[in-house]
Amino acid sequence: MMLERFALRSRGLLAGVAMSALLATPAFAVSPPDTLVEGFAIDDIISMDPGEAFELSTAEVTGNTYDLLVRLDLSDTSKVKGDLAESWTVSDDGLTYTFKLKPGMKFASGNPITAADVAYSFERAVKLDKSPAFIIEQLGISGDNVTEKAKAVDDTTFQFVVDKPYAPSFVLNCLSATVASVVDSKLVKEHVAAVKPSADYKWDNDFGNGWLKTGYAGSGPYKLREWRANEAVVLERNDNYNGEKAKLARVIYRNMKESSAQRLALEAGDIDVARNLEPNDLDAIAKKADLTTTSAPKGTVYYISLNQKNANLAKPEVRQAFKYLIDYDAMASTILKGIGEIHQSFLPKGDLGAVDENPFKLDVAKAKELLAKAGLPDGFKVTMDVRSGQPTTGMAESIQQTLGQAGIKLEIIPGDGKQTLTKYRARNHDIYIGQWGQDYFDPNSNAQTFASNPDNSDAGKTKTLAWRNAWDIPDLTKETEAALLEKDSAKRADMYKDLQQKILDTSPFVIIHQQLEVAGLRKNLKGFALGPSFDTNFVSAVSKE
Repeated sequence: MMLERFALRSRGLLAGVAMSALLATPAFAVSPPDTLVEGFAIDDIISMDPGEAFELSTAEVTGNTYDLLVRLDLSDTSKVKGDLAESWTVSDDGLTYTFKLKPGMKFASGNPITAADVAYSFERAVKLDKSPAFIIEQLGISGDNVTEKAKAVDDTTFQFVVDKPYAPSFVLNCLSATVASVVDSKLVKEHVAAVKPSADYKWDNDFGNGWLKTGYAGSGPYKLREWRANEAVVLERNDNYNGEKAKLARVIYRNMKESSAQRLALEAGDIDVARNLEPNDLDAIAKKADLTTTSAPKGTVYYISLNQKNANLAKPEVRQAFKYLIDYDAMASTILKGIGEIHQSFLPKGDLGAVDENPFKLDVAKAKELLAKAGLPDGFKVTMDVRSGQPTTGMAESIQQTLGQAGIKLEIIPGDGKQTLTKYRARNHDIYIGQWGQDYFDPNSNAQTFASNPDNSDAGKTKTLAWRNAWDIPDLTKETEAALLEKDSAKRADMYKDLQQKILDTSPFVIIHQQLEVAGLRKNLKGFALGPSFDTNFVSAVSKE
């Protein structure tokens, strides 16, 4: 029924432009002049509720359709700037954050935006306790205390109380995550469903989660008009938006998984942007006069990790030898060309304290010396779990070849994502190759997982990447915790620089590159840019000539 109503509405809105052809058939229609059409693999979307969604594609949609108290400052990503918040203060004890909202703001529905909406948004995210809720919960917030810790003082004042005097930059970066998106509480409450409390869920309603999976209750520059699973997402300009209005009437994300299909559609003018291009298609687009490409480093790093339960891999000299047995330059010029750049530290570029030093290069002779010091002059046999697909398969094959030059015989064990991750999370691997992306734009997001392991036992509950690889590091764990409490940004940055250096020197992690997100686009587009995180690919400034 919902899709039928959408088809009727679209006929009038597009005034004869065949939007149904854009959405419902394999053949494309020419992109309308007031519409941005992107070819994008959006099959990862499972929910549009910002309190539940934790997938990369949904993050982009949420970033364009919902507002936050504060948002990442793209001119200086070590800072945040006010979004709904006009200003904020932090108490002398570092526990209480008080936000003053901008006056006269409205949701897309026309309802006024108040501090009560902010408080309700935090309450529902924490009580729903879906995957992204931990970003707020790690600040000492729980379902039992959220209404006291996150509350409206008056219509324009919101107060947020944390459990420790964290670095303000850490708290504010957590509040810039999509889980902290502000929802229209009046509208959501009209769609709540009753729930019978249980041992796993003690609340008597679903906080509108059932409705918001496909519904919309935001205030961003665009509003969600339609999501068809594995087919399309349609956004429509929000004329009630509090900032500069979106330049185009609508945005359509078409689910297209194949790089070649995206390239052909872009060349034909059927789509305006191609978002999942492999190196060969990216090169082909760059040669077209009416097309261009763009890229941006993302907060995602690719790495291999050595399980310290393996006696050979636990030797410090072996850990060091692996870092000299990767042909970084060859990967950068082939497998990763245009989609990744060499980056050997766990903090991606753009993070507070990130270092951009790459001390390692392929040096087989040095690696052999280190293996000899470890008592393994002839090498050894070992396995690597690899998720099938590119670029990981190509990276694994390159590593297999260079390890062999030092006598290390690597067996590649391919599998799908579920198989490899399940084995990795159970600490049953020898070597794992994978990627790690930030959960929120703060150095703690990566430092906590690469440099912290509070309990190295198999029963440990804090299952960081250090834990997954059985790397017992009590001193580094303390340093990571201390960095969270350092209020001086310059000192905090130095602490993370020190952590990165220690990880480079001693860790079982070999970090290879940072992801470059790429896009091909038609040259008649103006204002299109990729951001540093997946929720900062903003489209409201995009126009067409």
